[in-house]
Amino acid sequence: MFRFDEKIEFQTKSNDILTVGELLIDMISTEYVRGSESKTYQRYFGGSPSNIAMNTKKLGIKALVASAVGEDGFGKFLINHMQKEDIDTSCVQEVEYPTSMVVVNKSKATPVPIFYRGADYHLSYTSRLEEAVLQSKIVHFSCWPISMTPSRLTIDKVIELARKNNILVCFDPNYHPMIWQKGEDGVEYVKSIISKTDIVKPSEDDAERLFGKDTHENQIAKFTTLGAKLVIMTLGKEGAIVSNGEETIKCDTLATEVMDTTGAGDAFWSGFYSGIVKGYSIRQALTLGFAVSAYKLQFTGAVVELPKLEEIEEIYQL
Repeated sequence: MFRFDEKIEFQTKSNDILTVGELLIDMISTEYVRGSESKTYQRYFGGSPSNIAMNTKKLGIKALVASAVGEDGFGKFLINHMQKEDIDTSCVQEVEYPTSMVVVNKSKATPVPIFYRGADYHLSYTSRLEEAVLQSKIVHFSCWPISMTPSRLTIDKVIELARKNNILVCFDPNYHPMIWQKGEDGVEYVKSIISKTDIVKPSEDDAERLFGKDTHENQIAKFTTLGAKLVIMTLGKEGAIVSNGEETIKCDTLATEVMDTTGAGDAFWSGFYSGIVKGYSIRQALTLGFAVSAYKLQFTGAVVELPKLEEIEEIYQL
């Protein structure tokens, strides 16, 4: 069990976190508009697991990304962006499909995305990826790579290897029906994956898409019943509810200014992961997650120039 006032003990590894999943282009409107009213979009680095790797590297821990991009200009843009941040791209595979893209309007609430998928779900299980798993303290993945094959098979092997070697397995259950093939029961597949993970962080919207409308406490209980050992359900401006299966706590947001919500959840994950890797208790790491998210919310785009974790602590007087 994960106790809130205790830290998580990790084995000695050469890498702190391996994020597995989508690396893609975020096309974000330059204006706050609804529907198709925007005429201008700007290109940003995107993909939730890749955002987390970028963020955690900026915060001061080691990160690796395993993903697939196209052999095109967008793919090169993404790889070059990571290399400029000194992130190892040896697990980023270049495939003969177009780089995936998400188009979204800039928003101060939950953004509504349009998905264009190509290369992202063609991630293969390789000896280099296997080595990266074994080198890492934490393995993180989202719904994107499990929503389609062959990347689903890759994730299955990654989870199995991580569990056999006592590596922390963390899952962002960001289920969205639009990324699943028509006729497939993605909800049931996501539920089956939860039992194989240690920590999950659904948003309020994620929980509703998986289980329907219910109270926050009941939603949390559904995740723990499925087997998750720690559930962090983020509630936007209301903060989060967190449960280890025995105790449930409420956390408040630290955000005071919102420019764009894109990547706010990834920023939270990043602060939380950086905290537990650096030896903070789970309760302290949750607060750091909210501090990093609050900092990101002041800027447009999923990845911003984050300061080191210690500077974040000073800014928010933690």
